Amino acid sequence: MKQESIVLGKNTRYPLKGKLTVPDGPGPFPAVVLVHGSGSSNMDEKVGKVTPFRDIAEGLAARGIAAVRYDKRSYAHGLKMLLSRQTITVREETVEDALLAAALLRRDPRIDAGKVFLIGHSMGAMLAPRIECEGGDFRGLILLAGSPRRLEEILISQTEEAMDSVPAFAEKLAQKQLRDLRQSFDGLYALTDEEAKAKKMGGGTTLYYFKEMGQPTVADWLTKTQKPILVAQGSRDVQVKADVDFALYRQLLGDRENVTFRLFEGLNHAFVPAVSDSIADAKKEFAAERHIGPEVLDTIADWIKAQ
Repeated sequence: MKQESIVLGKNTRYPLKGKLTVPDGPGPFPAVVLVHGSGSSNMDEKVGKVTPFRDIAEGLAARGIAAVRYDKRSYAHGLKMLLSRQTITVREETVEDALLAAALLRRDPRIDAGKVFLIGHSMGAMLAPRIECEGGDFRGLILLAGSPRRLEEILISQTEEAMDSVPAFAEKLAQKQLRDLRQSFDGLYALTDEEAKAKKMGGGTTLYYFKEMGQPTVADWLTKTQKPILVAQGSRDVQVKADVDFALYRQLLGDRENVTFRLFEGLNHAFVPAVSDSIADAKKEFAAERHIGPEVLDTIADWIKAQ
């Protein structure tokens, strides 16, 4: 394979460093755009010693599929975005760059422009149908460890679960923080956009970030596209749950003939072997170097080639 350095959005305010991974041979090849989960992360989506996007890009290249990955805008330009004093939106942070990446692939003669797919991980999977509907025009969508639930629902449920591991002396404070978190989202969808933008949250975001993610909902966006979809998750994912989120996808999409579901036993949120079943131990999941195995990579590659 060939791994080439690129700059995504070279002439924009927020150029992003990235990599284009292309299989050996003349092509044209099918290709994927890799879309990050929540938070700020580099082109490899590095968390601790785990690099899911690098594993996927290189693994797919070995299977005849090109991939483009790039630093997330909030990773490369987080300070600039904060200093601009403008509300950080989901569209600016993720959607716009995914569309630029798809356009970059389609301009490359080595890529089959009619066979460009989107792989979204975590929050990227939640955003995948929106990106498709806002101009992506992908051949298909691959949703890895996503959820049809609203972002604030996931955040609250993760916080509630983490409460089980709080020591007794800190329990009252933790309960207050949980109450405050719940109250911060009360009436969210009754707020105007300007009112939501005025209410600050952590990490330079505002309530508008959650409002934008939740209205329309992920389910609403999914109903707007009939493209083929692969929904995949690890059975021991503690950040989104197989018995909740994966089950909700089945409920929403199970009657579509062009939707495939795959649950990988023993894998965590990053599709590597899990080490714990508690969200309180989430950091341990990424502390040791592990890589996405051939079972996951073969599943993705075979599904892409079947389209």
